[in-house]
Amino acid sequence: MNKNPKETKEFFKEFNKLLKTKNKVLLCPSFPCIPIAREAASKNISIGAQDVFFEEKGEFTGEVSLSQIKDSCNFVILGHSDRRHKFSESNQTINKKVQVSLKAGFNVILCIGETLEERNSAKTNFVLEKQLKESLLGISFSSKLFIAYEPVWAIGTGKNAISKDIISAHSFIKEKLIEILGKKANQIKILYGGSVKPENAKEILLLKEVGGVLVGGASLDPQKFAFIANYKK
Repeated sequence: MNKNPKETKEFFKEFNKLLKTKNKVLLCPSFPCIPIAREAASKNISIGAQDVFFEEKGEFTGEVSLSQIKDSCNFVILGHSDRRHKFSESNQTINKKVQVSLKAGFNVILCIGETLEERNSAKTNFVLEKQLKESLLGISFSSKLFIAYEPVWAIGTGKNAISKDIISAHSFIKEKLIEILGKKANQIKILYGGSVKPENAKEILLLKEVGGVLVGGASLDPQKFAFIANYKK
């Protein structure tokens, strides 16, 4: 919940100039700024939403449907840790959102991850498997599906999972995706999100298990985000 329409325009005015890459770059602003972002962003930048509701229309005050954003974006983030832990969103609700989003042709970034308490209790794999299985229940493989591993304990804390932890989690996620969705799931990109910043992005992106990064706070600064986006292996 950052940047108003004016600030969004100012962000892209600078970011467009700094972006010099063939990497796929996606930005997901708050709902009111999505149309403005689409208009202001360079054509090679994708625009997405931070969430969406699973109903098409009706008496759901405060919610936003896919049809209301489809003209301005083609990505949606679902199951973000903020939604799970600050708004008590369940795997079952996320599953409904994933189903309707894929059916509508949107690219979906499904976020999963464990809390510090779960990590300290050696429940990381249990939590990741449960979130994957319940969030993807009844869903077939789709080339439009992405997974983002975001350890909750590393988001906005300045802490970051070390390479071996990221490799372990991403390898486990890939294994479970293949179990759930079949062999084609080997093609699904798994992103890492958890205090990604210019100082650690290179180390993370060099890991073969990492298919990209989900950037939080650093994405608010056009220079910092461009530095990460411009990285070339």
